Amino acid sequence: MNGRRGEKIGWTAGWMGGFIWVFILSCVFLFQGKSAQGASGIALTCIAVTSVVFFAPWRFPSTPYWKLMLAPYFMFFLSIAWAVWSYGGLESSGLTWWNLLWFLPLLFPFGSLSRRRWGDSNTPQNTAGDAHDPR
Repeated sequence: MNGRRGEKIGWTAGWMGGFIWVFILSCVFLFQGKSAQGASGIALTCIAVTSVVFFAPWRFPSTPYWKLMLAPYFMFFLSIAWAVWSYGGLESSGLTWWNLLWFLPLLFPFGSLSRRRWGDSNTPQNTAGDAHDPR
């Protein structure tokens, strides 16, 4: 498993990096005196980080990636709804429902990963004697 350290870092840092904007925006709201928006954003960030760590693929190696990504994706879309709410809704933020179509490409990993699992890549390493085996 030590050879998969980069994959673990990629999952964890990638998802957590996707939520850093929620934490930063929450801090901005707190400094502006918008306590409800700031506190709810920090709570949302904590729940999102927890879901990223809990649903890590190495914890559930036989579960397909798309199922494990449901919780972080849900938190991501919930954080978008939180941001829109924090700015007063779609109308007051200058957005329309058509602007939400820009989020469709975010769903691409569901199709590209389809049924892959963490355990699919756990094949035994070839030893020096097996490398020249003609089978």
